[in-house]
Amino acid sequence: MLTLPDTELRVVLPNESPEMEPGRLTDLAVLAERLGYRAVLLPDHLLPPEPYGPTYGGVYEPLTTLAYLAAATERIQLGMSVLVLPLREPFLVAKQAATVHRLSGGRLVLTAGAGWERNEFDAVGADYAGRGAYVEDALRLLRALFSGATSYDGPRFGFQRGVFEPLPLTPLPIAVGGTTDAALRRAAALADEWHAFALDADGFASRLARLRTLREDGPLAGQPLRAGTRIEWPGGRAELAAAVESVHGLAAAAADSVAVWFGDHEGFGERMAEFAAAFR
Repeated sequence: MLTLPDTELRVVLPNESPEMEPGRLTDLAVLAERLGYRAVLLPDHLLPPEPYGPTYGGVYEPLTTLAYLAAATERIQLGMSVLVLPLREPFLVAKQAATVHRLSGGRLVLTAGAGWERNEFDAVGADYAGRGAYVEDALRLLRALFSGATSYDGPRFGFQRGVFEPLPLTPLPIAVGGTTDAALRRAAALADEWHAFALDADGFASRLARLRTLREDGPLAGQPLRAGTRIEWPGGRAELAAAVESVHGLAAAAADSVAVWFGDHEGFGERMAEFAAAFR
């Protein structure tokens, strides 16, 4: 295991690479597990339009792909960075997530966000302006289903006398992604984890302090709330030193996890191994 006593290192796999062979993701997940990373995460885009299509057009659907990776690995956690929940029907997401969690032996972390690319929402007929309210109702529904509730009555979603299976045999953590005030309120009220982006140590500490205040003022006061963020190191010696320093700074700022994206799939495994070596 990598030597950061209070902060786990995760990997954001290169799921955006259109020319990558599917088996390459399996190889990288197995390597991440062997190197001691605690989780592998996949990005998510359903139909990214121009100018994002050439960059994100190779994205495999994350929940399906995580089931594929679960069969090739044994211990490593499986997650997203992050699932764009307003583009999906939440009952189906619950069924898919609970299935992957059961088949993987309880290794899934379901990380959801509101999304940011308006053109993608327009392309699939989703409500961009109402995406925050959609996520909040959907997350409450997911928590109800995973807890074994037999009914739920929300603003948009609900059911009566329903039976949901497979119920998680171990807790299925729900994480919320984002750094806006709305995302923090969502994480404080509805999540087990918070997944941030593009924050240095000072920014992370500031947002985390705000999140903890919101947590203690909300319905989940007193319940644990893990917090992590995502950084990038696509290569370069000087950049490696800066990325390692960034991880140590985030750890000092009380980050429970730091997820790292190592660039394009070409050379990804080598960079992942080099980064891990800096923490041994």
